[in-house]
Amino acid sequence: MIKSASEIKKMQIAGNLASKVLVMIGEYVKPGVTTDELNDICHNFIVNDLDCIPAPLNYRGFPKSICTSINHQVCHGIPDKRVLKKQDTINIDVTVIKDGYHGDTSKMFYVGKPTIQAKRLVDITYEALKIGINTVKPGATIGDIGSNIQQYAEKNYCSVVREYCGHGIGKGFHEEPQILHYGKKGEGMTLKEGMTFTIEPMINFGKKEVKLLPDNWTVVTKDHSLSAQWEHTILVTKKGFDVLTKRPDEDF
Repeated sequence: MIKSASEIKKMQIAGNLASKVLVMIGEYVKPGVTTDELNDICHNFIVNDLDCIPAPLNYRGFPKSICTSINHQVCHGIPDKRVLKKQDTINIDVTVIKDGYHGDTSKMFYVGKPTIQAKRLVDITYEALKIGINTVKPGATIGDIGSNIQQYAEKNYCSVVREYCGHGIGKGFHEEPQILHYGKKGEGMTLKEGMTFTIEPMINFGKKEVKLLPDNWTVVTKDHSLSAQWEHTILVTKKGFDVLTKRPDEDF
């Protein structure tokens, strides 16, 4: 669970490469494009330009190289022939493997100009992610992260999905510990320098309940309300944290 200096170096490289995929794909997210096309563009970039492996492809049978979750889809949407329309929101979730180590990150994109409601939810979710990340330091607990995210989301009349959470990451795609996005301060595992994990809050505009579609991957809100998610891979450092998948336009 605690990464060595050489492992951390590999995680930094993998995280940086994953961030490049989300920077690259932005210009292609527009009305008329299918999620299959976005998948193919990302796949080719990951394999040919970055010399990486797309971790989702064939992971437990997942058929594509990225996840694309639109509007009320919460997570794990499978790219297909669906055409993006104006005012859609889409989460693109990317995980690459470089030199045996994973970098995992996701970002919300607007298709054209968003609705007021969509923009508000996306902004609240991003702020919740930042609040969670800024909680990270040696001695803090997993419950501290979840509590701070939950309090912010609920203060803004949104709800936190309970069934899916962040996770340890390294040589494995999903390692211990699980990082819940709700909880009580002081509870759960204590963070230590050298841990690497994702924080990836899924926030709904309506109720927190979700359901799994018959494809056994795509998760949607039960009440069809909008959902949003952002994700970063985090390293616990001596004094705080390092965002391994940070993009050039971000500040933490």
